[in-house]
Amino acid sequence: MRLKFKITYADGSVAETIASAADQVAFEREHDKSITQLAASPRLSDMCWLAWHPLRRSNGSTPDFDAWIDTVDSVEMVDASDPVPLGTAASTGS
Repeated sequence: MRLKFKITYADGSVAETIASAADQVAFEREHDKSITQLAASPRLSDMCWLAWHPLRRSNGSTPDFDAWIDTVDSVEMVDASDPVPLGTAASTGS
């Protein structure tokens, strides 16, 4: 499962990031709790960490978590589903 986040910064800019398996495993190691607990009991700090970690992992210039969170206005999960493989039609529910 890939988790997609929308980040709105204090300056009004917006970014999206995806927490992949590597980020979710890092979350479990860092916080000593299962990623499945996020669905049952979401905490803002957990969602922020999962939005920050892929930025940090892919961009060496992203500051540490505490410095980064000072620049953030909001973080929301916008997609918590598995992606549809290429060449496969998405279900329309009908």
